Amino acid sequence: VQLQASGGGLAQPGGSLTLSCSASGLALDNYAVAWFRQAPGMEREGVSCTSHDGTKHYEESVKRRFSISRDYDKNTVYLQMNSLKPEDTAVYYCAVGFICGHYYVTNYKYDYWGQGTQVTVSS
Repeated sequence: VQLQASGGGLAQPGGSLTLSCSASGLALDNYAVAWFRQAPGMEREGVSCTSHDGTKHYEESVKRRFSISRDYDKNTVYLQMNSLKPEDTAVYYCAVGFICGHYYVTNYKYDYWGQGTQVTVSS
């Protein structure tokens, strides 16, 4: 199983970026997929997740700004990030597990992890 997060880069405050999480060796539509991020010197934190049936969860820090979605045909999960803030700067990771929810993202209850993609929000 391989997960690949991509789409990071530099954005200005208030700007947008879309991250992609693609998988090989695993059909994402059978699993929950989550996004995490880790800023320098900080613990990794959950951001959002989507369950296999499409249920979505967002942590408070990104609610109403970020949107998670799936493309079943492309076996890819996206994280649309709008109204970016400097505090969103971090390496973003995607992960695969079985259940989406606050407990699961805050306790890292996911089985497969991809390499991260850097997001920098700065003017």
